[in-house]
Amino acid sequence: MPSGLVALALGGFGIGLTEFLIAGLLPQVASSFAVSEAAAGWLISGYALSVAVGAIALTAATARLPRKAVLVGLVALFVVGNLLSAVAPSYPVMLLGRIVAALCHGSFFGIGSLVARSLVAPEKKSRAVAVMFAGLTLANVLGVPFGALVGERWGWRASFWAVTAIGVLALAGIAALVPDGAGETRSPTVKGHSDPAPADGLRAQFRAFRSWQVWLTLTATALSYGGMFGAFSYIAYTFTEVGGFSPSDVAWLLMVYGVGLVVGNLVGGRAADHDRDRALVLALLGLAVTLAVFGLLAANATASVILVFLMGLFGFASVPGMITRVTDFAHGAALAASANVSASNIGNALGAWLGGLAITAGLGYTAPLYVGAGIVLISVIVMAVAARQAKSPAQQTGPCM
Repeated sequence: MPSGLVALALGGFGIGLTEFLIAGLLPQVASSFAVSEAAAGWLISGYALSVAVGAIALTAATARLPRKAVLVGLVALFVVGNLLSAVAPSYPVMLLGRIVAALCHGSFFGIGSLVARSLVAPEKKSRAVAVMFAGLTLANVLGVPFGALVGERWGWRASFWAVTAIGVLALAGIAALVPDGAGETRSPTVKGHSDPAPADGLRAQFRAFRSWQVWLTLTATALSYGGMFGAFSYIAYTFTEVGGFSPSDVAWLLMVYGVGLVVGNLVGGRAADHDRDRALVLALLGLAVTLAVFGLLAANATASVILVFLMGLFGFASVPGMITRVTDFAHGAALAASANVSASNIGNALGAWLGGLAITAGLGYTAPLYVGAGIVLISVIVMAVAARQAKSPAQQTGPCM
């Protein structure tokens, strides 16, 4: 494993911690700044909105800059944001710190995925992306308990100081271990295949969006995330109100889900390098079936534990392949990779909204699982269409308008 990949994974871990740990710290933060729970919730929703905006804006603004230098700058922005949160004298400054830290999120994973795949032979590109995203999936497992544990013992500010320190380590690692020029040139040909040359300049970045395949992949990404996180947003209610679990059980059940994310990410990366489109269709189909079966068996405690693990596994098994797919058809455009991150966040918001509507309509706490299954099933259809069209050379990169 190239050492540069380890540095990228550490950066992903720190960024993931920043996103997830706040959930376990909200009561302390609200009390510290004397704000309501709803106001404190903006530290989560404001972060998500900033991710969606920053992914496009910062990637576009840095289109002509060396990708390693951009990554170093993004992690530096991440460090500044968390430092602001750690020392914040007031709630507005705390929110500002969250927004600053979030701006780097989408661009880091978008540009970082292109750098990661350039560090290995093309036939291992999805596995390289999976290694980088392993940091994010580990953060998903550890983020909430890490924040809660550190915050309970040393106060919520200590959590942000710890993440700031991780950011400094990642910054040093990327600067020292990622080769200069990584992601800038075409990868060497291996077994008759090569990576696309990176798109140069902002015009070339936007030109990549003329491809139907890029739009189909972004749509499949948004729908798959929307289905999974639409169900996940209300999973605690499903566990306690339907499965009969106690509220104290939710933490370890979420860790089971997180372990599924880690396993699915790594397995999905390897499968995508073997037969990407087939692996993506099967992963999405597995997620749709898992969510539907979960809705049927949610009252069974044993089945719930197994199915929440499979939900994480199938849910993240498509991530490495989706990223390499969109960047392949975008000819290495970093803006397309970052747009994939934005698409996932848009999907998250859409899924959570539809799941909430189903509960409000009185359909019960298993309804988000069925809604999620339906959304992911549409994603399966979109991905199947994309895979079929990709077999036709005339349609692979044809303009969509």
